[in-house]
Amino acid sequence: MMMITDTDALAELCQALAAEPYITIDTEFIRDRTYWPVLCLIQVAGIDKAACIDPLADGIDLGPLYKLMADTSVLKVFHAARQDVEIFLKEAGAIPTPLFDTQIAAMVCGYGDQIGYEALVNKIVRQSIDKSSRFTDWARRPLTQKQLDYAISDVTHLRVIYEELVDQLEKNGRRSWIDEELNVLTQPSTYIVEPQEAWRRIKSRNPKPRFLAILRELAAWRENEAQTRDVPRNRIMKDDGLLEIAAQKPRDANSLGACRSVPQGFANGRSGTDILEAVKRGIDLPNNQCPTPPVRQEIPPEAGPVAEILKVLLKLRTQKSGVAQKLIASIADIEMLAADDNADIQATKGWRREIFGEEALEMKHGKLAITIKNGELAVVRSAD
Repeated sequence: MMMITDTDALAELCQALAAEPYITIDTEFIRDRTYWPVLCLIQVAGIDKAACIDPLADGIDLGPLYKLMADTSVLKVFHAARQDVEIFLKEAGAIPTPLFDTQIAAMVCGYGDQIGYEALVNKIVRQSIDKSSRFTDWARRPLTQKQLDYAISDVTHLRVIYEELVDQLEKNGRRSWIDEELNVLTQPSTYIVEPQEAWRRIKSRNPKPRFLAILRELAAWRENEAQTRDVPRNRIMKDDGLLEIAAQKPRDANSLGACRSVPQGFANGRSGTDILEAVKRGIDLPNNQCPTPPVRQEIPPEAGPVAEILKVLLKLRTQKSGVAQKLIASIADIEMLAADDNADIQATKGWRREIFGEEALEMKHGKLAITIKNGELAVVRSAD
């Protein structure tokens, strides 16, 4: 294992890795005091080279690594890639391509929903990982040998896991089944939070459009502040505070200061002025431009029991196929299918239809039934 702390050594490593068909990658970062993740360590591994790259080393230029991330001839393999990819998008301005996520692959190979890396190491590599360094301070220097050993194991074992999962995917003819999920990871919109859309992350029981218009402006203000100042959202203001202000609709500093969630003196400062302006924008917005809450389709009362039966069928079929339920259908999807044969859901299309959708429709129309055989649930074809 190498520790890379200068640009020349990094360039040499990346040149060697560029000749390989795939590399495994992981990152260590901290985010407890910032909005954006602070990249603290990058681990990469090829066939016979594995290295920890120190992005905090004085004078190091990560350009050679970012060039490798953009090299389309080299597959980049991650486990639970979302946060790693977010970091590369922020730091390099581009998403590593092409990429592969072993957590997603494991979901169609019988390892369940969102299995962790350590569990896969136990199941596939038949080894265990020392967890004591998991929550270490990766920004502190120097890093200990124990920390580096833990970090590098995240990419060395990953090679064994990747090759085993790819072999299973090829044998089962399921390689294309994960393309849709992998495609989500390659879209910048997956990682970019637009301030005007930040209100959707806040749980609110008030469906009134005017309230939501004010909440949208307040959430956008907080998101802009958090991004600009690089601090967590809740350090600017907690969700409960935004909800209270949106409900109270303060028009002046005195009214704003009277809100329980607003600290003393806050209302008379710059942030208080910005909040009042946000509230005014929400109040003044034309009715036809106010947001509305997502409309959840109400299923007919008679479809409720049908949905419960379809949930049982889904569990049986995912157990048989080894595909995680999350990849086939959500509870909302099942409820929509219970109410409407023509529901526009993924569960009735492509490979998902083969595993679950076709039988779900047959069960709705009495062609299939669930019974108990030898103490276990079984799907049988109806006599008529």
